[in-house]
Amino acid sequence: MGSIVKKLTTREGWFGSYDFGFLCMPQLPCAFGGRKRNVKATPFYAVDAAMPITLAMICGFQHALAMLAGLITPPIIFANQLGFGASVQTQMVAVSLMASGILSCVQMTRFPIPFTNRKYWMGTGLITVVGTSFATLSTASAIFDTLYKNGTCPMISVKGVATRGSCPEAYGYLLGTSALCSLLEMGLAFVSPKVLKRIFPPIVTGTILLIGASLIGSSGFKAWGGGSGPCYGRPETGIFMYIGLGFLSFVTIIIVEFIGSPAMKSASIIIGLIVGCIVAGPLGYISAATIKSAPAITFLWVQRFPLKIHGPSILPMMAVYLALAMEATGDITASSEASRQPVVGQLFDSRIQGGILADGVNGCISALMMNPPLSIFAQNNGVISITRCANRTAGYFCAGFLILFGVLAKISGVFLAIPASVLGGVTTFLFATVAVSGLKVISMCAFSRRDRMILASGLSLGLGNLLVDDWSSHIFTYAGSNHALLGFLDALIIILETPFLIAGIVCSLLNALLPADPESLVQEAEDEDEVLAGHISAGKESIEDNKMV
Repeated sequence: MGSIVKKLTTREGWFGSYDFGFLCMPQLPCAFGGRKRNVKATPFYAVDAAMPITLAMICGFQHALAMLAGLITPPIIFANQLGFGASVQTQMVAVSLMASGILSCVQMTRFPIPFTNRKYWMGTGLITVVGTSFATLSTASAIFDTLYKNGTCPMISVKGVATRGSCPEAYGYLLGTSALCSLLEMGLAFVSPKVLKRIFPPIVTGTILLIGASLIGSSGFKAWGGGSGPCYGRPETGIFMYIGLGFLSFVTIIIVEFIGSPAMKSASIIIGLIVGCIVAGPLGYISAATIKSAPAITFLWVQRFPLKIHGPSILPMMAVYLALAMEATGDITASSEASRQPVVGQLFDSRIQGGILADGVNGCISALMMNPPLSIFAQNNGVISITRCANRTAGYFCAGFLILFGVLAKISGVFLAIPASVLGGVTTFLFATVAVSGLKVISMCAFSRRDRMILASGLSLGLGNLLVDDWSSHIFTYAGSNHALLGFLDALIIILETPFLIAGIVCSLLNALLPADPESLVQEAEDEDEVLAGHISAGKESIEDNKMV
């Protein structure tokens, strides 16, 4: 009790000795006069170390800003694909923010599962915040396409042009199937991380680059031109005003990387949106209708969807959860490194196991909250490195800010008022970072003859599907009354029409069947030695930093 009173009543408890100037002052891209600026050593705040309240709030706010664009983009894309109105879109954005905040606390709070003798855990115990997964977007798009084609969802005619009508049933199918398939990821949590890495090596998981590439083509670039979904193809699409607004937001992100402070760099996506809106507002491209129509406050389950299981979507969604488990493994490894925690050994393995289990549980709970599956956000590892704060207190403040943003529904209305071209310029950059993440994973491969064969085979179908999106439209022409067969064929079509799914499946099969060659075996042994050496080096660095502090 005394320590709490001291923290709340002393300057040290509120501000500590942290160099806030380092965090907030802009930086010039080059030094003048040949002099180097002396920077005070900034202390590193470990996972469970005591830290000033103000710093925890600021770092938590930084994490929240880094997540915002990634949280508001998926619900807006889903709503546009399903023809939802402004009120439903506002609620979906609010739910995305609230679900992220609530379930981030589950992921960050590490505790042993009862009656397992502390062998199995829930959560990572790190700042591993979660948000709506981009891996779901391309798969959900293929599912929605199938439901509109088979008549489950209505098509309406507007001025002689067929467009998609509102289809809450499709979203309910996605959520219900997601809740069921989350059991797969929960089961994978009890498989040894070493076994998972052998089944799904980087040559397989690196195909997530196709997620970013497909999203750029299907959503980001089209929105940059003035509108995606039913808005794409209008006569005014692609005019120079729209292109210019999107380009302004895009370039702002790059400029911030040149001259921005560490705090600005971690919020560069939001700054790009703000600058774009500042210019778009006076030009008349922003409407306040969504802000006025949004309620003052909202909460979960204000808008409900009929949760149902869609048989043809089970196989694709299982593949999505496999991808989420592999993504969680990489993100938890990166979080451990940024937080100066072990990346080998029993503690690390238990963090991987607990993180994957929490990811699966969160996927089920998220669906019950009327929100798609969640995954760990990798960009927040950069915030940890920049602020030198791995303390979970900052993570809990981040979760609190996200819940607050979601409850205050007017904030969701503000996000929906952002012009499509401004959002498109920013999301194009955001989706490109997903593709870059996939390239980074692939770069970890040995690129032996076997690896090149596997990757080329998977990308042949994945990239071909991406570039010619209707190539599988006439493969299956069965139109009989056998509903089981129709459902199975629909499942195959969804997989074939989703680039990263077909590429990942091909790479997984070839990785399991092709015999290993001597070149790849030698490289694998060298990689293991490098990981151990890196862990020893990181441990020494952590000891030296603690001595300095």
